[in-house]
Amino acid sequence: MKNIFLILALVSTSIASAQAYPRFNNANEIKFNIGLFLANSTVEGSYEHFLNEDTSIGGTIYFDDNATDYNGNFGIGPNLRAYFGYMPRSGFFAEAFGLYYTGEDEIAETELGVRNNDYSTTALGLGFGNKWVTQSEKFSLEINAGIGRNINPEDFQDDFMFRAGLSIGIRF
Repeated sequence: MKNIFLILALVSTSIASAQAYPRFNNANEIKFNIGLFLANSTVEGSYEHFLNEDTSIGGTIYFDDNATDYNGNFGIGPNLRAYFGYMPRSGFFAEAFGLYYTGEDEIAETELGVRNNDYSTTALGLGFGNKWVTQSEKFSLEINAGIGRNINPEDFQDDFMFRAGLSIGIRF
């Protein structure tokens, strides 16, 4: 009798813990910033890995054929996100990010005409946004914005940088 009771207790405990803590299979996500591409033909891709149901780490890389755009022609950087939604790994989020980017700035000089100044700089910033996920948790739609401070700006360069996006993603 004692053995039957012990077996029933173990089975009911394992069932109860399986119901209390759901297993999330899709811990990785790849995103494409379609909003930035439609606005100025910049190609930006992001990767996100979920550490748990409300925290993730990731990275972003972008390319632009116009080096004089507001954030240059190449950028790469990491981010750390915290989600505050009711659904796991979705809803409102806040992020801290770093970004290394390069570009050039055109300066009009009176005697020499237009000069191009190449730059490479690093920025640290904060952002926020919202992410919506399908019921199957395979596809996502995200809108985000952020502002960063350039650590080592040149004399001709702005002290702040901005980022924004409307991204579609797939989880695997």
